[in-house]
Amino acid sequence: MLTQALLVDDSRSVLNFLKRHIEAEGLVEATTFLDPVEALARARERVFDLVLVDYEMPHMDGISFIRAFRTLPGCADIPIAMITSRQTDDVKMEALQVGATDFLPKQPQSLEMTVRLRNLVRLGAAVRKQNDRAADLASAVAAATRKLGEREEEIILRLALAVEYRDNDTGEHTLRVARYSRIIAEQLGLPPRLCRDIYLAAPLHDVGKVAIPDHVLLKPGKLTDDEMAVIRTHATIGEKILADSSCELIQLGAQIAAGHHERWDGAGYPNGLQADAIPVAARVVAVADVFDALTTRRPYKEPMPLDVARDYLVENQGRQFDPACVGAFLSRWDEVVEIAAGQQATPYQKTEARLAPIIECAAESPAVEDRLPEPVPAA
Repeated sequence: MLTQALLVDDSRSVLNFLKRHIEAEGLVEATTFLDPVEALARARERVFDLVLVDYEMPHMDGISFIRAFRTLPGCADIPIAMITSRQTDDVKMEALQVGATDFLPKQPQSLEMTVRLRNLVRLGAAVRKQNDRAADLASAVAAATRKLGEREEEIILRLALAVEYRDNDTGEHTLRVARYSRIIAEQLGLPPRLCRDIYLAAPLHDVGKVAIPDHVLLKPGKLTDDEMAVIRTHATIGEKILADSSCELIQLGAQIAAGHHERWDGAGYPNGLQADAIPVAARVVAVADVFDALTTRRPYKEPMPLDVARDYLVENQGRQFDPACVGAFLSRWDEVVEIAAGQQATPYQKTEARLAPIIECAAESPAVEDRLPEPVPAA
């Protein structure tokens, strides 16, 4: 690949000489400009490997040109030589301060110019090669980072799948909770990365249920006080399963597993946390989890109508739920209704495609919230 040189001089004869001289060995392709303003405009559109610019020009002198050129994206390290007959120390110092690499005497037939031009061409080619390698490395790092992210997501999905295989009802609970959680997080104005991470980590909220005995977990009816105490241990167990991970998603999953049954008024479990002491991700998932539990058909109950479940959230904001999370959830009610009906699309198509096996061949366990008093029957 030829080295791309930008030549800027208000003398056409000088430009023609420089172009012939620099292209003589067939290693350089030169683009010439009489007007430095036009040259800068072209430099904004394409990348050059080497720049030769006159010092004294109309509209913009060489010092101003170099200063402006150095601010362009990707032009911080491009070799720039100033062509000048004024070899005074003050001119050289000012040029060096704004980013000049070298100086060329305005003596076209001089041996010095020939040698310096050759060295500048080699330097330009070397800088381009280095930049190409840096770009390749950055691309490789980005690809490796994406791969790592995919593996982290796979860990999340497989842990969620372990829970789903325990049960025999519907596996869509996990995905709906993730979708509802994303809505709440986005409406709260949380950073986009955190919204994405809450969406991906939400399926881990019930991972601790892997340790709950079947006769309690799968009981098709009301739980006794002792059974309720057993099933409530799933929050602490889930936190222990996910604790101390180096993966940020798993760490967030641990917060959600531990805190999604805490209550805004401090009457929840396992730690009786109150208000903002509850991690925001857990407060988000708490609303999503309860709403889906209430509106889902289970062997021992009919689904609560959506508007009744909505009223339940409103009535219990400030007590069971973070009012801000309830408000965020209800602010996109049309989407909630679509998700509940199984019609809502998602921007995370890749992740949900990988969730498909969970939905198709696994099932969701009866949630603790389902053991609330019988839902109000549909009108």
